[in-house]
Amino acid sequence: MIQYVSRKLLDEKKYDSCIENSIQSRVYAFSWYLDMVADHWDVLVLNDYEAVMPIPWKQKLGLKYVTQPYFCQQLGIFSLTTISEETQLEFIKKIPSKFLKVSLALNSQNMLIGQQFKKNLFVQLSKNHETLCKNYSKGRKHAIKVAEKNQLIVAETSLQSLIDIQKKLYQYEFSEEKLQKLSNQLLQQQKGKVLGIFKDEVLLGGALFVFSTKRIVYLFSAFTELGRELQAASYLLNYMFKKNENSQLIFDFEGGNIPNMGKFYRSFGAEEEIYTLVTRTLV
Repeated sequence: MIQYVSRKLLDEKKYDSCIENSIQSRVYAFSWYLDMVADHWDVLVLNDYEAVMPIPWKQKLGLKYVTQPYFCQQLGIFSLTTISEETQLEFIKKIPSKFLKVSLALNSQNMLIGQQFKKNLFVQLSKNHETLCKNYSKGRKHAIKVAEKNQLIVAETSLQSLIDIQKKLYQYEFSEEKLQKLSNQLLQQQKGKVLGIFKDEVLLGGALFVFSTKRIVYLFSAFTELGRELQAASYLLNYMFKKNENSQLIFDFEGGNIPNMGKFYRSFGAEEEIYTLVTRTLV
């Protein structure tokens, strides 16, 4: 039986345990993460937390609608065992009609029941670094050699310095306040790292990485013009692959739909997974 449970009545321990041990586990779905990024959220729960589906929502002019929060690429259904397509469809049907609009990204391990298909790229880090490098494109191998000649250095940096680069150089809309809160929490829980690339003590850019049970997520990044010239992004990603070689982790690029970014990620030998967007309008 699938029930709609409000956030305040949620058994947090059982819910988080389901997310942690689910086949589809993603960091975005943990209660502490959703508390940071979603305005409001409730959950559809199967029996005694055998499967769950978080429902993030907003309210505008008294109207409630389901929408994907920033910094939260994939949600959907999370289950301890494989569940049937019928049960997955039942979850979707159980999204209450009080939500006049629904726009929700499922995860790549849910069946493809949405109306819109999206791509995500990832690399499995189960091999040694030398083997991982063999899957890089010629251009990427060359870019890393250029970066090494430039004697770049990886060191921890502040998220604010990366946000400043992002705001100065890109027209990319995001909630700075939510990202700061999320980053603080991740660093506090030792589930995140903000790494920068430096040349002669000048910051060329960097990224916020999120570490969960099964994945390292490339959540936020920004590089200066000089950083791009000196191949700082290639250097940083190669560094992360080397640091986490021979692990059971998946490096999740958290993207692939923008052609240029998709091409860049694929040059690291990235594989593709497909997830879908479920939409519904009652007005």
